[in-house]
Amino acid sequence: MSIVIHHNPDCGTSRNVLAIIEASGETPVVVDYLQTGWTRPQLLALFAAADLTPRTALRTTKSPAEELGLLDPTVSDETLLTAMIDYPVLVNRPIVCSGKGVRLCRPSEAVLDLLDRLPLGPMAKEDGTPLIDAKGHRVG
Repeated sequence: MSIVIHHNPDCGTSRNVLAIIEASGETPVVVDYLQTGWTRPQLLALFAAADLTPRTALRTTKSPAEELGLLDPTVSDETLLTAMIDYPVLVNRPIVCSGKGVRLCRPSEAVLDLLDRLPLGPMAKEDGTPLIDAKGHRVG
């Protein structure tokens, strides 16, 4: 099974995850969900597979969540799903699908559990935080 990343190229975490996947030798299917948008069945399937709810998948910063009134805990999952379809940026990212499962990869090192093999090291995040040491072992 190929790896699929629901990616936002403007997001540092998403770029880190994509770089980790590629460094592991995989060529992922990259879905720029801000361009393609979401469907209700797609979100429901991703959330179920990743053990997320619309509330736990909601991007609350650098998104219109607050101005849309979505941060109120009484807002229903159905309302959140509808808003996520209307405003794709409301879905936190990146969501990665592989043969090992589906996960919201925040922090970016969460993607390591979804890979068949770790990238060769050393490797660090964009901000310089080490991920893989020179011997190819996870750091941290």
